[in-house]
Formats: sequence, C-alpha cells, structure tokens
Amino acid sequence: MARIEYLRVKNFRALKDVELRNITPLTALLGPNGSGKSTVFDVFAFLSECFENGLRRAWDRRGRGRELKTRGSTEPLSIEIKYRESIGLPLVTYHLSVDEIKGAPVIIEEWLSWRRGSHGKPFRFLDFKEGSGRAVSGELPDIDDERAERQLSAPDLIAVNALGQFADHPRVTALRNFITGWYVSYFSVDMTRGQPEAGPQERLSRTGDNLANVVQYLAEQHPDRLEEIFKTLRRRIPQIDRVLAEAMPDGRLLLTIKDGPFDNPILAKFASDGTLKMLAYLVLLYDPDPAPFIGVEEPENFLHPRLLYELAEECRVAAQGSQVLVTTHSPFFINALKSEEVRVLYRTEDGYTKVKSASEIRGINEFLSAGALLGDLWVEGHFGVGDPLSPSMVRPA
Repeated sequence: MARIEYLRVKNFRALKDVELRNITPLTALLGPNGSGKSTVFDVFAFLSECFENGLRRAWDRRGRGRELKTRGSTEPLSIEIKYRESIGLPLVTYHLSVDEIKGAPVIIEEWLSWRRGSHGKPFRFLDFKEGSGRAVSGELPDIDDERAERQLSAPDLIAVNALGQFADHPRVTALRNFITGWYVSYFSVDMTRGQPEAGPQERLSRTGDNLANVVQYLAEQHPDRLEEIFKTLRRRIPQIDRVLAEAMPDGRLLLTIKDGPFDNPILAKFASDGTLKMLAYLVLLYDPDPAPFIGVEEPENFLHPRLLYELAEECRVAAQGSQVLVTTHSPFFINALKSEEVRVLYRTEDGYTKVKSASEIRGINEFLSAGALLGDLWVEGHFGVGDPLSPSMVRPA
C-alpha cells in the first residue's frame, strides 16, 4: 500500500520551512500547546480538501493568504510529499506551490517526478504552472516518452485531480486516489449524539456524525468485525455490553448503548463522552477497508489516561494497513511508542516551528534501552526541546 516517506512544508502559517524525513507507518507529533502540531496536521487536511472540494474553498475557509501564509513571507506556500505506491515502485515526489493573486488562490507550480531505476536524474512526468503544462501518459512514464500539452480551465485547478480521472495517466490516478482516500479526523463527540437518517454507511465521517450508520453497516456486512470492536470496548469500559443501531418508524437511526448490569439500553445522547469517543476510534481503527492515511488529533481528550497506552498499540496495528498520524501532548500515549515514531515540535525564538525526531535527541535511546518510557522522559525534561514550561519552548539538547 502507499506510504508517505517525506514531507516538506514552506510558508504555511508558523511552518516557515519544516521537513519530516523517514516518516514511519505510525507517527506521533508531540509538543506543548502552540508548538505547531495542529498546523502540521492541517497541512494534510488542507491537501485533502483541495482534492475533495477544490483549492479555492480550502484556501478561503482558512482565512485566505493573509491568515494561511507565513507572516512577512513573499514566497508561495508550498507542500512537497514523497510517497511510494507499493514495494518495488520508485519513490514519487509531489510538489504543490500556491500563492494569492488579486485576492484569489493560484497554483504557481505543480509537478510529479520520479527516477526510474537506481541511476539517472529524476524527471517530471507532470509539470504545470498556473493552469497550463504537460504530462506523460503510460503505466511507467519515462524521460524519453512524449509529453502532451494540457490546458486547464482555471489556474486554481489541481492538475493531478483533473488528469487523474483519465485512464491514460495511471500514476497520476494513483496519487489522486491516494489523497482523496485520506481520513483526516475533526471528530466531535456532540456530533455522534444525533439521530441520522437510517441507512448503512461504510466509513466514518470526519466529524463522526454518522457513527450509528457505520455501526449499522458493520452489523449487516461485517458482524465478526463488530463483535471484535465490542470485545475491545468491553475491555476498555467493562460495564458496556454492546451498541445497537436501530431504525425508527420515522426513518431515523437510533444509537443505543447496552450497559451490562441493566436491562434497558441508554440512548447515545446520554452516554459519556469517553464511551462515544472510544467507540468511534475503534470503529475507525477496525475498519474492514481502512483509509490509506488516517489523521487523529489529540485522542487523549475525554479518555482516561490508562486507556491511552492500549489505544496507541491499536494505532500501531492499524498502521499495518494504513498510515496513521496522531497529534498529542499525552505522555501516556507516547509511552507506547518507539523513539523513531515520535516527532517533537517546538517554536524557536523567531516564532517558527521546528521538528526533531525523538530518536535524534542525545541520550533518549540509551534511556529507552535501560527500561525508561518515552512519555516519562518527555515530562521529566530529558528531550531538551518542546518543554511547555520554558518561555521559548526550546533549550539546547
């Protein structure tokens, strides 16, 4: 399956120039409030929304260039990812550069490149600027193949999104399908308490408002997987017996939770925040057909700290079929992770975000070899960066 191995972001709010190298299948962004975790998370959400709803909408809802671009920057905002479709295929680089011209977002530059074989210079098999460019067709585009000139109808259209709908650009299609399949969560417990229209739905929405529909789908199509979710839920919250999604006469779907000691289930609207959030996470992580990329912000909210270690382990299991990105400031979650899975974010004195892998911090791996836990080391101040009690949030490592 496709994996992102590298990310570089320039001029995206506090991310003046940030790189994440050697990204692992499970990656946690750790840091105090204001360190830039949510901003890195929003990079993935922004890119996903550009493909799903168009650049203009994703740009406008973030306050346009005035709020989205790094303060004082005159350069375009740019995002560059390197990903591999599967083992054996070359590493593909996707670059998107956006700026604002006369109040409207314009794609300054967009290209895809790879290098066939172990030698030679990478070449761009898709290369567009402000709505016009060229692309190489074929299953394995090569430097000697013919490039066809293309003209998009507007300079804010994503070329990969447009050309990826045609069968003669399979590599472009693969990237389009990869990004449009991302699940970047903006989960809200309150949204799960509603009563949606009845009808099974395969995947949890970004807000979680269709939780009842997904439970209905699992009950009908994957009852074994739903029972596995219930077993895990009972282990986390022993009083819970099962969750039911029942269609009402008026066409609404009612989500109820059966509490073990009592005969009558309670409505989801009266269940605890932690119960609903844990159920939603399990539905997401145990998805029979998971999204290729899953982003979750601060899973520790509403959950007991002792539940977070096992939740992190389940994220690692889910990362065998998806790439999982988590933002957190919980040492309990981080205690379950390896040093190479954790990126520490901090702000320097100039106000910009920097990122450092926990595995690169002097002494951390030695502490872990001696039996220490990663989250405890962070709280105790051994990281040297990302200390919430330090005014500048950065100290020499």
